[in-house]
This record gives sequence, C-alpha cells and structure tokens, in this order.
Amino acid sequence: MQSNKLRMAIRATAAATILGVSAQANAVSFNAGDYDVSLYGYGRLNASYDIDSNQALSTRSGSYSGLVNNDDAPDGHFGADAFQSRIGLVTTSPQGVKVNVEGDFRGSGGGSLRLRHAYGEYNGVLMGQTWSNFTSFVGNTSTLDFDSLPGVAGYQSRTAQARYTSGPLSISLEDPQSSFLSGDANAIQKDALPALTARLQDSADGLSYSAAVLVHQVGYDDGDNDESAAGFATFVAAKMALSDMITVQGSLSYTDGANSYLYRSGDNFGAASAYVDVDGDVETISGYGGSVGAGINLGGGRSINIGYGMVEVDWDDAEDDALFAALVADQSETNSAVMANYQWTPVQNVMMGVEYQFLKRENVSGDDGDANRLLFAAQYNF
Repeated sequence: MQSNKLRMAIRATAAATILGVSAQANAVSFNAGDYDVSLYGYGRLNASYDIDSNQALSTRSGSYSGLVNNDDAPDGHFGADAFQSRIGLVTTSPQGVKVNVEGDFRGSGGGSLRLRHAYGEYNGVLMGQTWSNFTSFVGNTSTLDFDSLPGVAGYQSRTAQARYTSGPLSISLEDPQSSFLSGDANAIQKDALPALTARLQDSADGLSYSAAVLVHQVGYDDGDNDESAAGFATFVAAKMALSDMITVQGSLSYTDGANSYLYRSGDNFGAASAYVDVDGDVETISGYGGSVGAGINLGGGRSINIGYGMVEVDWDDAEDDALFAALVADQSETNSAVMANYQWTPVQNVMMGVEYQFLKRENVSGDDGDANRLLFAAQYNF
C-alpha cells in the first residue's frame, strides 16, 4: 500500500511540472456520436517584477539574453500577460484512434495563437507534432517560470515526429534541431537526415526514472563543399519520494554536436552544435548540464518547491581556432538559475503561486551578469 502511495505521489508531482496536464485530467468530456471528446485548457495570468535588469520574455519567463555586464542597466521592471493560456481538444474514435490538437497564445512574441500539439495515435504509433521523444519531465522541479530551469532533461519542446511506443520504450524519427558557426558566408546549414531518438521511462516502488539518447547529423553545403558530422545527446532523470510529503528529483545531460538539445544553453535556449574550421571541416561542440530540486507538500493544497539548474558549453576548441576566437567571445559558456516558489490550490482547478529566481550567465570572454526576479501566477483550469 505504501509503495502505491509513493508511486502515485511521484506521478502526480511529475504531471504538475507540465502546467496544463492537470487541466486535461479535469477536461470537459462528452460523446459526439461514437466519439469520446474532451475539451481542456486554462486561463492564466503571469506577472513578473525584475529587481535588476529587465529579463522578461512573453509569459514573463526569465531570459539569459542580455544578461551580461548589466550592472548599469535600468532596474525595477513590472509586467503581466495571459499568453500562456491554452485550449486543447482530444478525440478518440470507436476504433481507438486518438487525435490531439492544442494551442496557446505565445506565438509571434505573445498574443497570437501558437500550435503546440497536433498528432494522431493508434496502437502505439504516433505521427504529428508533440513533445520530442528526447524529453522527460520526470526529474523536473515544478516552477512558475514557463521555461523552467536550465539543464532539465532533453529538448523540453514539441517537434514534428513519427514515434512508436511499446511499454516503457519509445523510439522516434524527428525534425532535427541544430545550428553551427561558420566564417564562410556561403556555408548554408543542411539537415539531410531526421534525428533518431530512443527513450526508456518507467517507475518502480518510490522511484520514477527516464533515460534517452539522440543522434543526428549537422552539416553545411557552400556549393563546393558538402560536409557533415554526427552529433549525439543523452540524459538521465529521476524522481524519488522520500515520504508522503517530500520528493527529490533531478537530471543530468551531455551533448556533443547536439547542443540544441541541451536545454537553455547558448544565448537563451540551444547553443551552436558545431563550427566549420579553417579547413572547412565540421567540428562538434560539446556541453553538459543538470538540475536538482525538491518538492514539499504542506497539505491543504499548499506546496513549496526549490531547485537549481546549470548548463555549460565547451568552446575551447573553437576559441583556439583563429577564425573563431573573436566570434565565440560573446557566446554564453555557463547559464544557471536558482528558484524557490510557494504554490496554493484553494479549490480544485485553481492554482496561485509566487516565485523567486536568481539568474546568472558567464560568457567565454569572462564577462558575466546576474539578475533577481519575482514571479506571480494564477491559473484556472477547465
């Protein structure tokens, strides 16, 4: 009985990190002919106060862009929006074919409808756009910041794909994500092959865990030269219930030639995966990251969550290349964040919370900067 309680607590906490999953669980459901239909979503207010420089993106998430040498930047910035609000529809046919379409309003900088999910699934075969298979929320700490901590597991976004799932194992072919640096103005990045991923995700007693690997190709074609290199990424993530009140969770990631999958590296999200050296060869760039956190259930719909995340990109080889020494100086080498929040569910389908964040960035040149932020959120699910 105790292990079942722990397992349920872990799964519930993991689901809470994907704001909106609870909305789908409490969806408005009805039958349309022989189809089962669920309509779900939420309205959400996000507000932020940047104590130091203004680091707010749409949904008031914290940005690493511009977070260097910001000591003299204007401080004290307030803003609020409802762009994270979303709506989704799930239908299931009598034959068991599931279709999910979902959008929010973060598109085009905020305020425009953005497609999040659009896929069909039958007998373990999924095709369309949804969370990358190279993603896991098992080790995530619940944050009010929509973009979460750096270093959490995998791509943490949605992409077009074909996926097959059997039990805890899933494999996919996905739209590849990569970028590179080049001193050749004619070198145009070329994605010749899809990204291949495999993920194992399961739970046992008080532990939930996930591990995944991804391989893809990063290359270019300048008309005379057609060069490429293989890149790969991997992560492990886990969540453990220490008691009915306390969970601890975290993740570790490593990439080489696939830094688009190293979450919140680079200027804000993915760093460059490779560079083209003086001989025209594609040289991969590696990176690593991780996150750790704890959730404390205080009862009565109240919880406290604390977390830390960090990513670091290895620019040493590119920096040693005379062609790139100046170019990489302004690239982000390390991004990190510390957060703590208090969340309260006064009634079912309503969540309110406050969060403190400390963001820090250091560039290859050694220039750095940091910022303190406060967040507030109110979410109403249906």
